[in-house]
Amino acid sequence: MERVRMVSVELVLDDGAEAAVRGEWAALAGAQLSSMGASGSASNRPHVTLLARPEVPVDALATARLDDALPLPLLLGPPMLFGAGDRRVLVRAIAPSGALLALQARVRQAAGAHDDADAFLPGRWMPHLTLARRLRVDDLPSALALLGGPIEATATGIRHWAPETATVTRLA
Repeated sequence: MERVRMVSVELVLDDGAEAAVRGEWAALAGAQLSSMGASGSASNRPHVTLLARPEVPVDALATARLDDALPLPLLLGPPMLFGAGDRRVLVRAIAPSGALLALQARVRQAAGAHDDADAFLPGRWMPHLTLARRLRVDDLPSALALLGGPIEATATGIRHWAPETATVTRLA
């Protein structure tokens, strides 16, 4: 079965918060643990995914005038795990403010009707920022020891990421 690469709409962070997250990525990588910092792609940066689908039309999002939702304060909170088995996704939970939930709903509406993954449906979306994919559960204590406390952040941009073409389009 061929894996469908999902296009996403993402919030990007202010410089200070991005540096703090990149520091955590580097600490994980430096300890030989799974880390999002391992990707050498120029488009790889800390972000919060608002929507991921097989297709998200840039034109519809560009006309939605999403820039009035920014800047948006965010709290990158405690670590948590997604998944099952001996490898998990390590993330920082993000406090779901009313403004953040409203923005995610606006993005879904602007993107138009589609068969969304359950994780992006209203009432099911769990805002988060990924620190590591495929982290061994046995490595969790070591990984947690490398992370700092909550990070106060501000979302300063919204981008559209198309992995098939490695294209980033700034929306706001």
